[in-house]
Amino acid sequence: MVIKDKDVRSGRPPKFREPHHPVTMTLPKRILDQLAQIDPDRAQAVVKVTEAVFGTDRGRFKPVELVEMAPGKSLIVVGPSKALDQISWLKRIEISYTRYLLSVPLGTPIEALEVALLDLLQNPRLSESEYENSILHDLINLIGNQRRNLHLSKEEILIINTH
Repeated sequence: MVIKDKDVRSGRPPKFREPHHPVTMTLPKRILDQLAQIDPDRAQAVVKVTEAVFGTDRGRFKPVELVEMAPGKSLIVVGPSKALDQISWLKRIEISYTRYLLSVPLGTPIEALEVALLDLLQNPRLSESEYENSILHDLINLIGNQRRNLHLSKEEILIINTH
C-alpha cells in the first residue's frame, strides 16, 4: 500500500469529530480549578459545561418552546438571541441559564411583536445565522398560530424596581 502525502497526518489526533478552532483565553485560577474537576482536559471540560448550559447537539433545549406553568397554561421560553435584542421594547427575562421569558410593554398588541419579528427576518445580517433564523421563524409560527386560534393571551407579572 502506498501512502500519499495527504494521508499522512502529523501531530495529535483531533479531540472533536466536528469542525473546531484553537482558542487562547485567560481564565481565573478558580475557574481553571473548577474545570479540572469536570475533566482534566480543559477543552473537554469547557465543552461539557457549555453543553450542560446550552444543551447538546441532540437538542436538550429548543430555541423556542412552551413550558407548562399550570394545567392548560404554558409560557413561551426562548434561548439566547441577538436578533431579539434588536426589538428595543421587547424584554427577555432570564429564568435560568440561556432560558428567557418574553415581556412586552403594557398595551402592546401581540400583532406588533409579529410584525417586529417579520421585519427582523428581512435583516441580511441575521439571515447568516441558522440559529437566529430558527428562533424568529419558530416565534412567528407559534405566536401567529396561537393568536389565530384564539389560544394566546397576555397576563401581567409583578416586577420590583430595585434601583
